[in-house]
Amino acid sequence: MRIRLTMAVVATALVGAFVSPSAAAAAPQEIIGGSTVSSAPWAAAVFQNGSFACSGSIIAPRWVLTARHCLGGTMSVRVGSVYRSSGGTTRTVSATQSRYDLGLLYLSSAVSTTYVTLASSNPPVGSTNTIFGWGRTCTNCDASPQLKTASVRTTTNNATDAYFGPAIRSTGVNGVAWRGDSGGPQFYNGQQVGVCSTGNGSTYQNYASVAASRSWITSVAGV
Repeated sequence: MRIRLTMAVVATALVGAFVSPSAAAAAPQEIIGGSTVSSAPWAAAVFQNGSFACSGSIIAPRWVLTARHCLGGTMSVRVGSVYRSSGGTTRTVSATQSRYDLGLLYLSSAVSTTYVTLASSNPPVGSTNTIFGWGRTCTNCDASPQLKTASVRTTTNNATDAYFGPAIRSTGVNGVAWRGDSGGPQFYNGQQVGVCSTGNGSTYQNYASVAASRSWITSVAGV
């Protein structure tokens, strides 16, 4: 089952997200397995029309990186808290831009916190990476109230899709992405290499490649 919601294609409500320091239509992703996170100042929970939708990462004072299929409706974010519904700071989203399955959110005002570092190259095949997200913790569970993390292993950097574009595919080491984690980052060696895009909830997940769109991100967000 692919993680992107059909509703995302028509710019309506979704449920998904991924984040990490140093994760045809269907629903967004969640982390099944893995463990909870106690600190993540760069984490961003993404909301549509007041409801939790996706995750993202803070890449600059007024910019959050998430998935393109997470965009739609009246958007806001909660940043600097491992709990998607409390703590941290909230900001409304003033504008969005997208490329492939990457989305950039421009915040109404700046946030002072720790920002992620973006990678300029894909992770090596066979490398162990880290994903994070607030998604469901089992097939039919609710989204996790606390941020979760899991380790995954890169199998290819050539997973592509007409909509999603260049992507990194991985298999789970101690957890996998599933509904509720779309838009969250994948990290290798402390740098964000991908943004949670699609997967089947059991054996693999695809993350949109940050390196493939690095110059675009710089042109839009200045980082």
